[in-house]
Amino acid sequence: MFRDRMEAGSLLAGKLKKFYDQNGLVLAVPRGGIPVAYVVAKELGFPLDIILTKKIGHPVNREYAIGAVSLTDHFVVPHEQVSEKYIGKEIKKIRKRLMEMQQGFLGGKKPEPVKGKTVIIIDDGIATGNTLLSTVHMLRKSNPAKIVVAAPVASSGAVKKLAAEADEVVVVLIPEAFYGVGAFYEDFHQVSDEEVMYYLDLFKNEIKRTA
Repeated sequence: MFRDRMEAGSLLAGKLKKFYDQNGLVLAVPRGGIPVAYVVAKELGFPLDIILTKKIGHPVNREYAIGAVSLTDHFVVPHEQVSEKYIGKEIKKIRKRLMEMQQGFLGGKKPEPVKGKTVIIIDDGIATGNTLLSTVHMLRKSNPAKIVVAAPVASSGAVKKLAAEADEVVVVLIPEAFYGVGAFYEDFHQVSDEEVMYYLDLFKNEIKRTA
């Protein structure tokens, strides 16, 4: 059980210190992954950015990811009952939301390049791993040196699934019984847009002070 996302980030950072001397980049899954990623990026001395991708949900079950969309690319696993028209509509809708997130969180700043870097994707927990799996597939197209998926807690099924596609999966806690990410935090409040901006600004100011 973690006290909050900050404590979880500190424990996760300890497991990620082996990447300290690499050309790395921390990509946070908004919103819950931001506080965790902030701690990790600060500990490792890596740049911090947001992974601007969102899943494409199946039309019958929106929680089931059949692909992912970024501002410039997309990845889709073909499904018989999913039409090209639906995919096209979802990509357009998701990109609009991602552009809003980029403007709101990053002020229109272009995402950090990932080519040739050890990219550490961080969330506050992983239940099924489907969304992150699609994100990993899409990031591969940008030719990072290594893709590491990291989280304080994850289900064993998600770890197994992601380990088959990512170069490494780093998790602090893999419980035998998984009842949802929030069950492993004393404080698991919903992270607001304002909180995301707070951590991004805090990180940016700290970088300026140490530069």
